Amino acid sequence: TDYLGRDVFSRVLYGGQRTLAMAGLATLVAVLPGSVVGLLAGSLGGWFDRGALVAINVMLAIPPLVLALVVLTLVGQGSIRIALAVGLAQIAAVAQVTRAAALSVRAMPYIEGAQALGAGRMWIVLWHVLPNTLPVMTAYGSVTLSYCVINSAALSFLGLTGELGVPDWGVILAEGRLDFQRAPWISIVPGMLIAVMVMAVMVHVGTSRSD
Repeated sequence: TDYLGRDVFSRVLYGGQRTLAMAGLATLVAVLPGSVVGLLAGSLGGWFDRGALVAINVMLAIPPLVLALVVLTLVGQGSIRIALAVGLAQIAAVAQVTRAAALSVRAMPYIEGAQALGAGRMWIVLWHVLPNTLPVMTAYGSVTLSYCVINSAALSFLGLTGELGVPDWGVILAEGRLDFQRAPWISIVPGMLIAVMVMAVMVHVGTSRSD
């Protein structure tokens, strides 16, 4: 139990649902717009690519957790707002990886063949560039999920959920500091689960790439 007599195992199970839900929503917020921007920038080139690259570099110059804190300062506290802030902070990284993958695909000979046959830009993007960048986008989407788990738990640890008494892994970690010497399991259990979750995602990414 914790310092109030609450069952740690039950709170960790319930809190894990909230942590993974926030991380999953943040991943969607990051991957969907980031993939679209990166795909179009790498495929179309020109002024759109230059503008997108400037915006990506500006966002990458700010640490993601600091950027998430700035967003939370503007929109307020709450679990959904944490997911939104964490996801927005990862858009630039997703766009950068997707843009690099799209640029490598655009240099392939079959793209030149499609252009020679009269295929339009959007046709090439949808039927040639997108399918061949999906493996990279899927792999980096898994990496983004691990970042979102860590950052969501970090913001919850700082007490930014705005929901007193409602557990997630970050909240339980923060509560465990109050009585760590006498009851270290309060913090050890959610900390280990965060680490195992991140390692499991990384192992899955490595296995998928080797296959």
